[in-house]
Amino acid sequence: MTPSLLMAVLASGFIYGITPGPGVLAVFGIGAAHGRRAGAGFLCGHLLGDVVWCSTALIAIVGAREIGSTAFDVLGVLSALYLFWLGWRAVRAQRRNGDEPQGAARKPFWHGILFGLTNPKAYPVAVATFTALLSSRAELLNWSMLPALIALSFLGGLLAYAILIGVVGAQRVRTLYQRHELLITRLCGVMFIGFAINALVHALPGLMPNKA
Repeated sequence: MTPSLLMAVLASGFIYGITPGPGVLAVFGIGAAHGRRAGAGFLCGHLLGDVVWCSTALIAIVGAREIGSTAFDVLGVLSALYLFWLGWRAVRAQRRNGDEPQGAARKPFWHGILFGLTNPKAYPVAVATFTALLSSRAELLNWSMLPALIALSFLGGLLAYAILIGVVGAQRVRTLYQRHELLITRLCGVMFIGFAINALVHALPGLMPNKA
């Protein structure tokens, strides 16, 4: 495993874990209402769902690569289009009206497990994120590397969650996040669009007919 591939997998797990989404919004709500310990419990449970979905995404990516480069390139294009759609929605997001996101107060750990395993966006976002960052190194992927890939993505997600636990429940951070939530969402949208463009740049040439 090359250093660039190692860093790409770590970065994929980290970005997947720390990017604002339903889970991140939920943990900020839990932290504000019930403190850092409850937020940490929720994230520890949610991490199980992340491991399941990231592992499934990596299996799909390596499987597509082993079947052939065309299958991987098609997966890359589909993932890029999905990421672009998510990014475009985030860039055009409007300020929300309504209640703060709420979490389970009594059993945050089990609530986190249920939340992580049943999030309908978890798998496609994992596939899209990993494909976008691994597409330039597709030729290096094989089944023997899968355990190491899963372990590295887990470490990346663990680092992301450690940062979230460090800040969740802090009133200053909470206030700052609420004040600039729309800007943060739109910046994440721009990042998703950038990942989408990166995935397309690496996937489309493989689908073009050769002019030899």
